[in-house]
Amino acid sequence: MPPGPKKCSVTDAPKVAAYIHDAFYSPLAQERNRPARVALSRLTVRQLKNAVTDLVGSFRTQVSPGEAQGLRAEYFRANQFRGEDRVIERIDPEVRFNYGQQGPSGGKFDPHQFSMRWQGSLVAPDTGVYEIVVRTEHATNLWVNDLEKPIIDAWVQSGKDTEHTASIYLVGGRAYPIRLDFSKSKQGVDDAEKNKDRPVPKASITLAWKRPQQIEEPIPSRCLIPTTFPEAFVVSTPFPPDDRSMGYERGNSISKEWDEATTSAALETSDYIAAHLKELAGSTDDKEKLMAFCRKFVERAHRRPLSPAIEKLYIERQFTTAPDPATAVKRVVLLTMKSPRFLYRELGTVEKDPYDIASRLSFALWDSLPDETLLKAAATGSLVTRKQVAQQAERMVADPRAWYKQREFFLQWLKIDQHPDLAKDTKRFPLFTPAVAADLRTSLDLTLENVVRSERSDFRELLMTNRYFLNGRLAPIYGVTLPTNAPFQPVSLDPKERSGVLTHPYLLASFAYRSSSSPIHRGVLLTRSFMGRTLAAPPAAFVPLPASLHPNLTTRQRVALQTKPAACMSCHSTINPLGFTLEKFDAIGRFRSVENGTPINTAGSYEPRGGQPVKFAGARDLSRYIAGSEEAHTAFVEKFFQYLVKQPIRAYGAQSRNDLQGSFRTNKYNMRQLTVAIATEAAFPKKASSFKGTQTATAQSPQ
Repeated sequence: MPPGPKKCSVTDAPKVAAYIHDAFYSPLAQERNRPARVALSRLTVRQLKNAVTDLVGSFRTQVSPGEAQGLRAEYFRANQFRGEDRVIERIDPEVRFNYGQQGPSGGKFDPHQFSMRWQGSLVAPDTGVYEIVVRTEHATNLWVNDLEKPIIDAWVQSGKDTEHTASIYLVGGRAYPIRLDFSKSKQGVDDAEKNKDRPVPKASITLAWKRPQQIEEPIPSRCLIPTTFPEAFVVSTPFPPDDRSMGYERGNSISKEWDEATTSAALETSDYIAAHLKELAGSTDDKEKLMAFCRKFVERAHRRPLSPAIEKLYIERQFTTAPDPATAVKRVVLLTMKSPRFLYRELGTVEKDPYDIASRLSFALWDSLPDETLLKAAATGSLVTRKQVAQQAERMVADPRAWYKQREFFLQWLKIDQHPDLAKDTKRFPLFTPAVAADLRTSLDLTLENVVRSERSDFRELLMTNRYFLNGRLAPIYGVTLPTNAPFQPVSLDPKERSGVLTHPYLLASFAYRSSSSPIHRGVLLTRSFMGRTLAAPPAAFVPLPASLHPNLTTRQRVALQTKPAACMSCHSTINPLGFTLEKFDAIGRFRSVENGTPINTAGSYEPRGGQPVKFAGARDLSRYIAGSEEAHTAFVEKFFQYLVKQPIRAYGAQSRNDLQGSFRTNKYNMRQLTVAIATEAAFPKKASSFKGTQTATAQSPQ
């Protein structure tokens, strides 16, 4: 305070406020007073499973998916799959056919006997257990990720069972080979003359799935490709969850359970490799070939060339002491997967290490190991400058694995990654079925992808678009006319009503009660995720006032009544005015104008840091403000950085956030370019001394 009176003058007050902010609250002050550190970090569960899948997959033929969707289909006029009986070859978008008593493509097939084969790959959007379902009245076999052994074997039908299911664990963002065979036969009647008078059995076939925590649906064409990918190894060992207290997954602590899980995963991997040695290494007993395989395996797992000491410990010693070469390979795999050089992330180095840079880049963009192209760039000195790193990042961000990681960020950013319960009051919302809820999530997925993966990839469009992906089931609920069986397609809704992700029905339904909207839940989402503000925990357990207690009040009036006490308003003065702007959307995200016969009031406001209060007339005003708000841009950049890098942004220097935000603005808020900029920034830690250890030490393991 300046000397003299106890109160600042009007002239001095701004100067004092600026001094206090610069000294204690600015990013520079926070860096100076509470310096952030890049913490020593192990692989997260997601990173470990991705890394093992890509590590084993690197020894198989690499395949490009292409642009086509659906499965390659072959139709045969007999119940065998002979080339001379093939009638049709085409790509089917999905497998969902009901032939009744006729054969496909009427007239070309004997309705008593025909067969089909579909081949290609299945793309898993999520990581977890999938239940695959095949429905048919006739013989069928299904292979997924293993074309030698079917996961559904119903070639010999028993009884009248027409539904066949199997479960399989898949890592999201990867393609898995799939093949489905179907055969309808004459059931022992070979004489065509005798057969013609018999009733023709009905025939149909559907290939469906239940994605993790979702309901059954036919596998859609966007998750099928006609290219057959090689088999992928997936670690199915369960792991304890990673810490998410900072809003993103971190590998910041070690537990006995985690250590045991890594051992189980190493055993699972070594068993798989031993069973596939011929394919992966080219031999099961040739010592030279197996040693060459092991050198590459350890190099790729360690993300750098092997030193003589490492090669001696990991490879030569194992082949010297093991009873046979195959056993030596298993030991090498076990040692490698338990090694800190595999399980822990790269540390800072005094000199720029291109292999460390490659790993930081690949984990930031893919949550996985560097690919062959990236390692080659590191080996040839082409991964040293920021320009070279940015060029590699541009290449890598086009990979489907990059989108899969970005998609997970957006789901976490919107607080819907845990699949909120969308069960609603069936009397008030009879059309809102579990199938509709599942369709809404797909709609949001497609809407996000359409914006983020576009050429412009504009953050502002994410907030302002009125184009949503709807299908025939969703259309009538949300005021759109489409055929009942219409597939998902972009539909422009009234721009006066809808504006970007904030007004997407799935998000609105997720942050609502069973029978009513919830301005508080919606306001908390806006405050924390979009504006980046911190909220204190409620001073006491919060129980909303039931509508029956005040039947004549609107939801807005009930919320204002309950949060009126001063202890509540310390946070609700920010939460409520933001949440009220979305009040024209009910519990399932439908637009409405009145509630209990009263016109809905969507007036809201927000007081930004260091600025004048801003007023909003409704959702579109709010979306427009967030789309252009420097405060919102800062929050988005910081959250995106921390999710991709899994370290605090301030640990990369006080200017990193400002530099990234400036780049974001210069690139017209292009989210793809922001991804490249973040990965490039993370590839160059400031100094080696900025690292500190994890909370507890890992179990003893080799180098």
